[in-house]
Amino acid sequence: MPQIVVTIDGKTYRMACAEGEEAHLESLAADVDGKIAELRESFGQIGDLRLTVMAAIMATDQLYEARRKLKDLEARVEAETAGREDGDDLDAETRRQYAESLEETAATVERVTAKLTGEA
Repeated sequence: MPQIVVTIDGKTYRMACAEGEEAHLESLAADVDGKIAELRESFGQIGDLRLTVMAAIMATDQLYEARRKLKDLEARVEAETAGREDGDDLDAETRRQYAESLEETAATVERVTAKLTGEA
C-alpha cells in the first residue's frame, strides 16, 4: 500500500492510500490545508483543534448541501417522468442535463465523504 507525506497547517503527516490514489489524497490534503489557512486568516490564532473542527464542519456542510442537491435533482427527474407511460419522452438534451447534474453532485458527495471518512 503506497504511503505519501502531506502537509496540513504546517505539520506533516504520513498517510497510506490505495494504489494510484496518491495524487487524489494529496489534492484532498491541500484542500483541507487551504480551508484551515482560510479559517486561520479569518479568525487568527484560535487553536489547532478548533480550526480542525471548524474545517470539518465546513466540509460536512458541503456534503450536506451536495446531498440535498442530489435529492432535489432526483425528485425533479421523478416528477418529470411521473404521469408519463415511458421515460423516453424526455428529450435528449434534458436527459443530458440531468445526467450531468447528477454526476457532478455524486462526485462532490464522494469527494466530501472521502475527506470526512479518511478513505481518500
